[in-house]
Amino acid sequence: MANRLARETSPYLLQHADNPVDWWPWSPQAFDEARRRDVPVLLSVGYSSCHWCHVMAEESFEDGATAEYLNAHYVSVKVDREERPDVDAVYMEAVQAATGQGGWPMTVFLTPEGEPFYFGTYFPPGPRHGMPSFRQVLEGVRAAWADRREEVAEVAGRIVADLAGRSIGYGDGGDAPRPPRPEELGAALLALTREFDARHGGFGGAPKFPPSMVLEFLLRHHARTGSEGALQMVEATCGAMARGGLYDQLGGGFARYSVDAAWTVPHFEKMLYDNALLCRVYAHLWRATGSERARRVALETADFMVRELRTPQGAFASALDADSDDGTGRHREGAYYVWTPAELREVLGDQDAELAAAHFGVTGEGTFEEGASVLRLPDTDGPADAGRIESVRRRLLDARSARPRPGRDDKAVAAWNGLAVAALAETGAYFDRPDLVEAATAAADLLVAVHLDTGGRLARTSRDGVAGPGAGVLEDYGDVAEGFLALYSVTGESRRLELAGTLLEIVLTRFTAADGTLYDTADDAERLIRRPQDPTDNAAPSGWTAAAAALLSYAAHTGSSRHREAAERALGVVTALAPRVPRFTGWGLAAAEAALDGPREIAVVGPAGDPATAVLHRTALLATAPGAVVAVGEPSADASADGADGETPALLRGRPLLEGRPAAYVCRHFVCDAPTADPERLARMVGASAGE
Repeated sequence: MANRLARETSPYLLQHADNPVDWWPWSPQAFDEARRRDVPVLLSVGYSSCHWCHVMAEESFEDGATAEYLNAHYVSVKVDREERPDVDAVYMEAVQAATGQGGWPMTVFLTPEGEPFYFGTYFPPGPRHGMPSFRQVLEGVRAAWADRREEVAEVAGRIVADLAGRSIGYGDGGDAPRPPRPEELGAALLALTREFDARHGGFGGAPKFPPSMVLEFLLRHHARTGSEGALQMVEATCGAMARGGLYDQLGGGFARYSVDAAWTVPHFEKMLYDNALLCRVYAHLWRATGSERARRVALETADFMVRELRTPQGAFASALDADSDDGTGRHREGAYYVWTPAELREVLGDQDAELAAAHFGVTGEGTFEEGASVLRLPDTDGPADAGRIESVRRRLLDARSARPRPGRDDKAVAAWNGLAVAALAETGAYFDRPDLVEAATAAADLLVAVHLDTGGRLARTSRDGVAGPGAGVLEDYGDVAEGFLALYSVTGESRRLELAGTLLEIVLTRFTAADGTLYDTADDAERLIRRPQDPTDNAAPSGWTAAAAALLSYAAHTGSSRHREAAERALGVVTALAPRVPRFTGWGLAAAEAALDGPREIAVVGPAGDPATAVLHRTALLATAPGAVVAVGEPSADASADGADGETPALLRGRPLLEGRPAAYVCRHFVCDAPTADPERLARMVGASAGE
């Protein structure tokens, strides 16, 4: 018999709808029930493509005896971390503070008031490697609740007080917060250099995650300063990731992370946010260097997102699962992606199988499990017979498509769709792929039609074209605004700029404290044991720095000092964090590079459809100047920001043609150099020549 989760829309919650556990969704009613029964709450947080979430579900939550014990002694609450990132953030902070580590599934025991008192992540069904079994944990917590209630209350109160003391505030004394200066950005670069893996690329050791936001910072730092070291770290990391098992050598797109330091074996789930961020990184690397490999990977990743993640409504699904049926009825991680020599021979025949094994690193011993290998490329580019290799790749891809496919979490998350809109719009513009711009436009339209209400508030998720129950958090507003601004630069549709302004107004009025610090939830959001507030990047940009970057770009488009000042105050936290933890402040560092450079404002004026306008517009989009913004439209004689020509975006006002020809104006803070009609001169002014 299905439990309460059968009425939910989250694919992750629906995965647990037939468990014998009497699950509740996160709701006041669940905590009321715990108070009525005088039992603790078991909070279990995960997401649909999480491998270890599936493992714990199979071992424990589908086990009748475990479920019977849970139902008798607990109120069990299941949360999709992607749908309720606020709940996840608050309790993950408690888990990490108490244990020094975190992860999913996250397992937390709470009082009926929502106060945590015991923590963990995955618990096995039997004692293993020093870990207690899940049943032992359940029995121990029940005994503590029954016999040592005062101790439980004391621990819970101490944890809540500790979390409350972690709020970030600038205070009202001393100098106003300021964005990082060149010396702080230089210190961040030095710290990254120390953590850089010169052998394999990337930063730190295993497991190794794609450092998307840091790579954006390094590209911008190189553009501003000419630092060759910054560019070399980007090229080495992007090259290693593209050659390794992290990248799907047949179908394009990136897995979540590598379990080893050499990018050989991935954790196989594919997330929308990783692929959107990395698509943009590789496109920007091509823009800076003209790298053919960067171009190929950017386009293949964009095509993967459109082919594999796009929903019938035009949004982009959250993820593909790591696990799939291996053909025997057994669900196994990576089964869809890995190959044995025998499987190569079955598809390709002996001669081509030998070539494929050598080219893709498939060995008899295997690089993964049970003699299977993850496909990866050799360290040197350019096979002797590129045509034959491409034929092999196509045949393997066709054969793989007949395998049981990984499950897809088809809910649309607003923030991640915003990142996809930005990546696809820019990639489509750079490489003359209007279909990618159209996909970005459709996703943006879906966000407006389904996620955005008449008051400018965002829903966090949607599924099948219906908004989910969770309110948008700060990253949703920042990333969707970023997507709208990127799409505006590409298409010139002024309503995208207006929509970004609507979202950023909510950021300023609902998420921003008086001292300029930011919260992850709105001031009228559901009250948890603490209002979450985290300026550091994780798998995607933090809401704090995403909002700061979007505020800065919007100010550059509109000349708004209010938005500029808010961005600078928000970036004050990066000043403190940059020299110490640059790996976790990459997006803020990238925004700081833009602030130092201006950012440059490029206005392209000319008749729509005029080839000369199109050439200037494309040249402007290829600007490597950090965070440069681009506006394109018909010429306007009205120079006032609030003049009669109110329909014309501010950056285009007062920008006439140059002797009757389309022209480009390069400005900082709305102070412009002399206009030019020469694309080559414009390229020199904004650093756009390399990508061409």
